[in-house]
Amino acid sequence: MVGIAPPEIAADQASGGWHVRGDWTLRALSPRIAAIRRALKAVPADARWSLDDVVRIDSFGASLLWGAWGQRWPDEIEVSAPHRVVIDRVAAAAASLLPAPAPYTLSDAVAGLGNGLFAFREHVLAFVALVGQLCLDVAHLIRHPREWPLLEISSNVYKVGVKAMPVTALVGFLIGVVLSYLSALQLKAFGADIFIVNILGLGIIRELGPVLVSVLVAGRSGSAMTAQLGVMRVTEEIDALAAMGVSRTQRLILPKVLALTLAMPLLVLWTSAVALFGGMVSAWVELGLSFGFFIETLPTVVPIANVFIGLAKGAVFGLLISLVACHFGLRVRPNTESLSANTTASVVSAITIVILADALFAIGTRSIGVPG
Repeated sequence: MVGIAPPEIAADQASGGWHVRGDWTLRALSPRIAAIRRALKAVPADARWSLDDVVRIDSFGASLLWGAWGQRWPDEIEVSAPHRVVIDRVAAAAASLLPAPAPYTLSDAVAGLGNGLFAFREHVLAFVALVGQLCLDVAHLIRHPREWPLLEISSNVYKVGVKAMPVTALVGFLIGVVLSYLSALQLKAFGADIFIVNILGLGIIRELGPVLVSVLVAGRSGSAMTAQLGVMRVTEEIDALAAMGVSRTQRLILPKVLALTLAMPLLVLWTSAVALFGGMVSAWVELGLSFGFFIETLPTVVPIANVFIGLAKGAVFGLLISLVACHFGLRVRPNTESLSANTTASVVSAITIVILADALFAIGTRSIGVPG
């Protein structure tokens, strides 16, 4: 293996010129780049140069010399033909101007919109195909009950439900405290302290509880589902299952979807209860309302229908989050960049779909469970 000759710049006392020696490549120059730049700045502008002792030179070394020469050929220079070719190429690149970017026109906007619509259409078709395959799997399992993946379902219920209880309880308690505190500040001014039960009960049980849990689950469990399926795509485990005749939707997708659909209503009930407890504590501290009064008043001002609406939202949101997470997990290509991009898209899409579904719920149930 040929060694690296250290790059040098030396003055020739006899001729008054400057000699360039060694390897002028990126690898050789990198450890000494600061010293080389200072040496080049110290050379007079009208100096004579000799590159006969240069062993190797690349575009990086030629760029350094070309900049030291003021981006022009010196009047007197000694250089071999191969090295002159490299320097000429750098000089030609420095002389050519970068092309001006093309202006953004209406046709570009239309093309971008069209590409977005085609991409959205592709996502919708793949999503519908996934839902259809899951329906076929459920129909098959109903006819063959012994093939239900019960172990996978129970394992996923533990992962997305039980292990999510601490973080949802913490966030729910803090949200309840904050909402109660802010409401108490306004209710004090009008002497309507007791209406804090209405605000907390209706807001948390009907709206805030399901949406809050859905956002947390989309960021925690949804991203984990997408990442797990994506890694299995990268490592070709899904292809291995297909080669063995194992249905990926029946063994991988269906347990995740059923588990999150079953666990979400329970998480909503758990988080809403903890949030109400946090609001109850804050109301006791800020307004002096006792726990007994809060518990007795809550069923009278919040109809039971709101509890069922919250549980139904939890089930629907869990179904949507799991479907979106699995959809993007199956779209991961065998590279890490695709894995990160699809995981991010999964979380963002799941939260967006949850908010849209919540708006539809609000419209569809606007006359149900609202005190008259």
